[in-house]
Amino acid sequence: MFGWLKRLFGIAQAEAHSAISKLEDPVKMTEQGIRDLKNDLNKSLQSLAEVKAMHIRGKKELEVAIQREQDYENKAILLLQKAESGEITPEEADRLASQALAKKEQVGKTVAAHKKNVQQYAPMVKKMETNVQQLKDQILSWENELKTLKARSRVSEATSKLNKQMAQIDSTDTIARLERMREKVSEQEALAESYADIADANTSIDDEIDKVLGPGAGENSDALAKLKAKMATESLKSAGNKSTESTSEGESANQGSPSGELSDLDKLKEKLKNTKEG
Repeated sequence: MFGWLKRLFGIAQAEAHSAISKLEDPVKMTEQGIRDLKNDLNKSLQSLAEVKAMHIRGKKELEVAIQREQDYENKAILLLQKAESGEITPEEADRLASQALAKKEQVGKTVAAHKKNVQQYAPMVKKMETNVQQLKDQILSWENELKTLKARSRVSEATSKLNKQMAQIDSTDTIARLERMREKVSEQEALAESYADIADANTSIDDEIDKVLGPGAGENSDALAKLKAKMATESLKSAGNKSTESTSEGESANQGSPSGELSDLDKLKEKLKNTKEG
């Protein structure tokens, strides 16, 4: 009848244990254990100090009681010796000696009690010292274990993060991205090449000539032609002036020159004609 309640309770208990397990931190638990051990060590040290103090006090009291017991015995002996020497009567010596021995017996009981206490304290002190040393060793061992545990925890945490990152990496997606990158680069290279072809198509014949001859080649040719024309004009003017001044001399020279030979004026005119034609 109540089976379903038991199952429900079992499920709730299992979930509670799982939640508690998740909340448990081994490092913090170890630190808490070390703190608890140190508290126990402090209490044990305090108890050990108290028992040691009782042991030391008992030994001192025992020594004093033993000394008192010996003193009463010595006093009884002295009393008997005085009676033998005639300093006191034997009766008085016996009476006082008996009382001294009675005191010795009383002190002897105290000595026995102190011996018993000292004998009891000795193993207690030894046992407590052993427990204290065990606690110290346990604390040292746990502290070393805690250091190792912390180091392992850091390493495991870093490894877990790295493995998680590696697990989330999709190699297929990465390869696809690289392929898209290659396609984009190829498109950009093709576009740059097409623009270069268009630029080459728009180049004129003059640009090609200048490209072959180098910069300023056309300008140097025009300047040379202008210089040649200027020199020819100046030569023509100079030759015209000379022909005007010596027309008669030229005519007589032509008359006297051999047949078939050109005069200087004819040579100049021929040169001018050649220059114009050129």
